[in-house]
Amino acid sequence: MTDVLVVSSKVKKLIKDKAGMNTAAAVMETLTKVVERECLRAIERAQADKRKTVMEKDFTI
Repeated sequence: MTDVLVVSSKVKKLIKDKAGMNTAAAVMETLTKVVERECLRAIERAQADKRKTVMEKDFTI
């Protein structure tokens, strides 16, 4: 996947506000991979339930 799926300014702000830390540029690529992986898992759960809609319950926290 080439598109970044996270808003880098929001992620950087969260990390800065919570911990006073800077964020490396590579974090956005890694977070995008995490988001993509979780979306694919959610899709599988929805398909297993024979739904065409991915719902919040398809994501586990």
